[in-house]
Amino acid sequence: MREYELDLKITEAVGVDLLSVKPGEIIEVDLRIQAVEEGVLATARVIADATGECTRCLKPIIWPIDESFTELYYYESSTSKSTKKHSSRGKSKKDEEIDLDEDELSFLDGDDIDLEPAIRDAIILNLAVNPLCSEDCPGLAEKSGENWAYLSASQSQTPTDQRWAALKDFPLKN
Repeated sequence: MREYELDLKITEAVGVDLLSVKPGEIIEVDLRIQAVEEGVLATARVIADATGECTRCLKPIIWPIDESFTELYYYESSTSKSTKKHSSRGKSKKDEEIDLDEDELSFLDGDDIDLEPAIRDAIILNLAVNPLCSEDCPGLAEKSGENWAYLSASQSQTPTDQRWAALKDFPLKN
């Protein structure tokens, strides 16, 4: 077993357009590697800060990421390489089902493992689909485009729709 503390300076944005870890930012990875019977087990904690903007008011936000992952990297033996090259004739149905899952498996490349897909997944899957600066963010005013939070109390907090103006003085019974 070995433990590593890695600071990865990325060259490409990791995330989506609205919220991502920008190029030049540092991703901290606390990594533990263990040899197991099937291969190498990598357990890591990924820490980073994604930046973007609130989907309601467009204010810049920082989204902290603190996510863990565990990935098994299988030894690629000579027998598994040769079975990939041969056709599936003569294989049992159970063997074919195992082969279908091989696309999702991670393998060692000599003594190297590729951690990029696992780190990328840990970051992207932790990002919010619609990030908000706060849970009660009121958004932008429809006509002025200003943030509702900065408008004075005398200004109406609900935009008036002329289609409903006739019902404004309608008497309601409870």
